[in-house]
Amino acid sequence: MLFGNAVLACGPWLVRLADVGPVAIGAWRLILALPFLWAVAAMAGQSPHWPKKPVVIAIFIAAIFYALDLGAWNAGILRTKLGNATLFGNTGSIVFAVYGLILAQRAPGLRQVIALLLAVGGGALLMSGSYEVSPRNLAGDLLALVAGLFYGGYLIFVERARNRIKPLPLLLLATVFAIPPLVAISLGLGERFWPGDWTPLLIFALTSQVVGQGLLVYSIGVFPPLVVGLALLTQPIISALIGWFVYREGLSIADALGALAIAIGLVLVRLPDRVLRRRAAQPS
Repeated sequence: MLFGNAVLACGPWLVRLADVGPVAIGAWRLILALPFLWAVAAMAGQSPHWPKKPVVIAIFIAAIFYALDLGAWNAGILRTKLGNATLFGNTGSIVFAVYGLILAQRAPGLRQVIALLLAVGGGALLMSGSYEVSPRNLAGDLLALVAGLFYGGYLIFVERARNRIKPLPLLLLATVFAIPPLVAISLGLGERFWPGDWTPLLIFALTSQVVGQGLLVYSIGVFPPLVVGLALLTQPIISALIGWFVYREGLSIADALGALAIAIGLVLVRLPDRVLRRRAAQPS
């Protein structure tokens, strides 16, 4: 789990090293990872198959959210600090938690309210610090935050399909469906699409999409939500350290307080909820 998170935390650095547009980076991440994901699924005995129509629709919608998430997040990485981009990119967990509350037909409890307030307050502190650096950094924060919201939509529709299809075929189909919109958006924006140097893109695809996501999906099925939530917070820490060592991206006191507030909020929102579990266990 920790190794998977460490690998994912290096992703933003590889995004900066790539020589194509941000949306094109997302497209190549999926294209290059596809044959490896197919091989892993075959070795794991989860060969891809075409599921029923409602599942296909759910995966297709999830893939659209995923494509928008990758495009916005990569664009944000190029405009703000690596630590900020990783923190804001993780806010999809809060969207998913709100969805769980709506599904359970209950109002948010004290813990969820505190988590939301901490995330909003921490985000405001980080954005104010970015604006002091430059409006470009603030734009990067906003793009990474929007990416986090898109990722929340991705998680919602993945959850809808997950109980009817195994994880690797689901990930494969979502990857296949997400490639065309990423290619279309990249070409529509007039980005440079064909890379001159394949190395960062290939490493990015293998580490983030195959190794990182694969280990994270596996660990989610082994560890409780709190442990997974705490481990996920190693990502912004590692990304911030890379930003500090490689790009001299320091943290002000306001940045540190904002990051801490978002981190606590993300841990709180991942805590297991007995009421939600009981509701989910009831027959529909």
